[in-house]
Amino acid sequence: MSGKDSIIKEIDRLPESHVEKVLEFIRFLRADNSMEKSGTAIASESSLGKDWLSPEEEQAWQNL
Repeated sequence: MSGKDSIIKEIDRLPESHVEKVLEFIRFLRADNSMEKSGTAIASESSLGKDWLSPEEEQAWQNL
């Protein structure tokens, strides 16, 4: 049985009031994951920007 199957089985046993709490937690985890990914991209941008914003790079990509 997969982890997802185990979770679904456990959720099926919960009262509806607890199911709502589980749903809120799942949404929190998804939002947290999205924020983490975008934070990494933002952090990378400043360090990679030195190379991206060079005159040589601008010239190499100007015809695209």
